[in-house]
This record gives sequence, structure tokens and C-alpha cells, in this order.
Amino acid sequence: MRIATWNVNGLRARFDFVAIWLRERRPDVVALQELKLDDDRFPHDELQVLGYRAVTHGQKAWNGVAVLARGEPAAVRSGLPGQEALGARLVSARVGEVDVTSVYVPNGKTVDHPDYGAKLAWLDALVAHLSEQVSADRPAIVAGDFNLVPADVDSWNPERFAGAIFHTDAERERWRALLDLGLHDLFRERHPGEALFSWWDYRGGAFHRKQGLRIDFLLGTAPVLERARDVVIDRDFRKKKEGLTASDHAPVWVDLD
Repeated sequence: MRIATWNVNGLRARFDFVAIWLRERRPDVVALQELKLDDDRFPHDELQVLGYRAVTHGQKAWNGVAVLARGEPAAVRSGLPGQEALGARLVSARVGEVDVTSVYVPNGKTVDHPDYGAKLAWLDALVAHLSEQVSADRPAIVAGDFNLVPADVDSWNPERFAGAIFHTDAERERWRALLDLGLHDLFRERHPGEALFSWWDYRGGAFHRKQGLRIDFLLGTAPVLERARDVVIDRDFRKKKEGLTASDHAPVWVDLD
């Protein structure tokens, strides 16, 4: 069973590119972020042709999350309680025996911006929500774009960005609180100490200069970790395909026994 996460940076704009990836990688479940479209514009029919059904929580022009599955995903939750003002950033579905939550954490802009405090509050609300929804002894995955780097190894230049947005102690404290719920960073569990990234700025040739951040994660409970064979940051799909422009994020996927 292959479960993936991907911030697609606009599903309509990127649909043909996503379709190539779905055909080549054949994931069974995909958590998507940054759809940038309402639920009534979600391409259900086109995805069904590719073999996928979806649970969605969309938003026009901004945000938006979904869970795709080859089977029939059963909707569990849309939206993070108490954080509706920050938009469509969480959706949960049950796929077989696995609970899958797709999250898109607010960016925060800068540590001096009001959005930074709102981001921390959103993360606090996420911890509180998951503490009630996720059982450490049941198979569950929380996947998505978390807009933070857990450790220096996850940043191309931790000295330069120390204390800056994505790199703050406060963001990392919230990250540790998520792990304390019984969640495991599946990539880091399988690749300890490896400096690989999942996001690169479009500007300045950042991708080719290896100037990236690891901000896209698959967090799994112990039953998922036990079944995880490998976790891959699919860097090849940060490159153009058939003349189509990629998202600024690479997909990340795990294969489960």
C-alpha cells in the first residue's frame, strides 16, 4: 500500500502533471494540499477515470485539502475546530483500516507578522484535535505541508535562517507536541540524518542549487511505522514533465507492507 502527500500548488493548473504522477507512481492513497478551488469545482470525474475517488475540503483561490483513494474513502472530518477563519486546511478520511488526515499548516509569513501568532495557535489547535482523534495503537497517518522544519538537517542553511519563520523554537515545540501524541516522522525514522528536501523556491534556481527545506511530512502511528518499508521524497517530480511546470513541492510517499 502506497500512501503519499503532495502540495500541488493549484490542482486545476497542475492537473495534467498530477495525472502523469498518478499513472507512473500508482499510489493507493494521496493527501493533497493547496487545491485552490471550491468543492464544486473539484475534478471528481477526471480522477475517477484515473481510478481515484476523493474526500475534499476546498476553498476558492486559496488553501484546500483532499484525500484521494483507489477505494472509497469515508469522510471523517472537514476543517479544524475553532480555526475556520484561516480557511480549508484539514480533512480526514478512513481508507480501509487507515485513518488519513491531510493538513495544510498556515505559512506565518514572518515572525513579526500577525500571521505568525495565528500559525502557532493553529498548530496548538491541531495538537488538541489530534489528541482526541488519533490513537497511538491504531493505524493513522497525518500528512501534509506543515510549513516548518523540525531540525537543522531539514534546512539548506540553518545558520542563516536560525530564528526565522519555519525555523523558530516555538514552531519546533509544536512539532514535538505532535510527535508526543504517538506520531512518528516516517521519513526521518527510515532516513536518520539524511539531508533531503521537499520544497524549493521557484526563484533563483533554488532546486538545482539544492537550496530547499523539508516541510512536507507523513506522520504515522506505531502500527504504520511497523509496516513502513521505505519513505521517498519524489524529487524527480519537482522537475518539468512533458513541458508541464511542477509544483514547488515534491510528493512524499511511503510503502506499507
